[in-house]
Amino acid sequence: MTSQAADGPETVAASRRSKITPEREKEFFDAVLDQIRECGYDAVTMEGIATSTRCSKSTLYRQWKTKPQFVAAALRSSRCPRFAGIDTGTLAGDLRAAGRAAGDSYGDTTILLQAFGHAVTQDRELQQALREALVEPELAALRAILQRGVERGEIAADHPALPYVAAQIFGVLRARPVLEGEFADPDYLLRFVEAAVLPALGLT
Repeated sequence: MTSQAADGPETVAASRRSKITPEREKEFFDAVLDQIRECGYDAVTMEGIATSTRCSKSTLYRQWKTKPQFVAAALRSSRCPRFAGIDTGTLAGDLRAAGRAAGDSYGDTTILLQAFGHAVTQDRELQQALREALVEPELAALRAILQRGVERGEIAADHPALPYVAAQIFGVLRARPVLEGEFADPDYLLRFVEAAVLPALGLT
C-alpha cells in the first residue's frame, strides 16, 4: 500500500490545501465572487481567475478541480448571517433591527444571486452552496429571533403569521428591484417591517 493510499483522500486533500495560505485562499474567493457579480457566472473561467490573482491555472484545478466546486467553496466561505447577534430584548425591536440589517447589504447579495442566472437551476452543487451560504444562515437567525419572542410570551407559538415572516422580509428584498427598479435599503426595510410585518404579528 502506498503512503498516499494509507493516508486516504482526506489527508491528501489536506496536504494540497496546506500549500495555500488562508489569506491567499480568501484572495481567490474574493476574486471569483467579484467577477461573478461583474460578468455573470457563465462568463467566469478558472483561467480568468488565475490571471487576475496571478497564479497558475493548475493551482486552482489542483485545489478545487472544477469551477462549480471552486465557486461553491467561495460561497461557503462567505457565510456571515446579517441577523446573527440581533437581540434588542423585544420581538418588535429585533424585527426592526433585522429589517435594517437586511437592507444594509442586500444590494450586493441581490447582484450576486442575479449573476448566477440559469446556471443555478442546472447545477445542484452550486444551488446547494447558494442556499447554504446565503439563505440557511439567515433563516436560522430569523427563526431564533422569532423563537425568543415566543419564549418571552410576546407572541403565541401557533400565531398564523409566524411561518410567513421570512417570506415577507426576503420576498420584498427580491421584489423591490423588479417592481420599482431600486434595492430595498435599510430605511425601506424598516418602513416595510413597521407597515406590514409587525401588524401581521399583532405587534407595535
